[in-house]
Amino acid sequence: MPRLIERAAVIPAAGSKPKKIEEFIGRVNSSTAEVSIARMTSPGGWVEPGQRPAFTEYTLVLQGELTVESEEGVLVVKAGQAVIVSAGEWVRYSTPGPQGAEYIAVCLPAFSPDTVRRDND
Repeated sequence: MPRLIERAAVIPAAGSKPKKIEEFIGRVNSSTAEVSIARMTSPGGWVEPGQRPAFTEYTLVLQGELTVESEEGVLVVKAGQAVIVSAGEWVRYSTPGPQGAEYIAVCLPAFSPDTVRRDND
């Protein structure tokens, strides 16, 4: 039978300013290890530590701009655009613009603090 997810779980976020993570599907809110789906709301000036996650992350920007740094360069992902970061790639996300960003993140397998593998800043 289909399972309704009535509300998201708000999860603490890493980074320089408060970022809101609302996990709809994932390890915390639905006990789903295969995939996580979360809405992120990041304020202007937010930056998180770099990471080399053990999951692939698919990100769709709904509003604002998300900056994605990798070992190959920097991408600015605008509203209506998406980016894919493969498992094992080094990446750092930020929203340096004053408007911040709202985006959907899908992780395969599901996000976990143990598998995000953040830099030791």
